[in-house]
Amino acid sequence: MTAPLAPDMFDPLCPSSAMPFRVGDKWTGMVIRCLEGGPRRFTELRVPLRAVTPKVLSETLRAMERDGLLTRTAYDENPPRVEYALTPLGRTLIPLLDAARAWSETHLPHLLAARRSHERDAS
Repeated sequence: MTAPLAPDMFDPLCPSSAMPFRVGDKWTGMVIRCLEGGPRRFTELRVPLRAVTPKVLSETLRAMERDGLLTRTAYDENPPRVEYALTPLGRTLIPLLDAARAWSETHLPHLLAARRSHERDAS
């Protein structure tokens, strides 16, 4: 038996509708990890995130800035320098990433076995 949905679950004013779901996307968690130790420049982020395109990284950084998860500081220098840093709000996501990593380490063998089983059954 399925539990009924709460009547206000999809209400636009519900706090969950403003949730930064991008934390579960491919790059946001990695950007948070890269900035965990302090500010970094765009090119410094590209080194550990070498598989991300500049366009996707830019979009991810803009979305994170919009949601208050990081700050973008442009320095008036020649050549121009821009640094990204986690905000206190962005730092609150680190324990969630730690929990997700711990869950993955514990359950990854079961997850992979389930996927293999599903692939065999689908064949």
